[in-house]
Amino acid sequence: MNEEAGFWIRLGAWVLDALIVSLPISILFGILTGDFENEPISNFLLALYGILVPAYWNGYTIGKRICGIRIRKYDTLDPPGIGTMLLRNVVAGLVYMLTFGIAFIISVLMVAFREDKRAVHDFIAGTEVVRD
Repeated sequence: MNEEAGFWIRLGAWVLDALIVSLPISILFGILTGDFENEPISNFLLALYGILVPAYWNGYTIGKRICGIRIRKYDTLDPPGIGTMLLRNVVAGLVYMLTFGIAFIISVLMVAFREDKRAVHDFIAGTEVVRD
């Protein structure tokens, strides 16, 4: 069984995804549309990236792959599907918004201090992030 991925490695994967995927897409569509603050096409593409890439790439994003971590279902240890990733990203995102970010802060603390390193979005979707 794989070891749970902790706070720092997950943060590193997120930063890599931001630098390698999010920043170039945001800059490109910002230039094309002239809107760098809330450009809807790049927001949509980045949402699709967060849902589809892990669902079709065995739980990896580019940042997670570089860091040697991946998302998997907690109970079956299978890679996440689209439904799982929708729960993990969209439903959890709504929970984070509805709690004005408090649930997000709780998630950070959960990953930092819980033995199983699972965050709120992991419990919502039934997932975990593990090292390869």
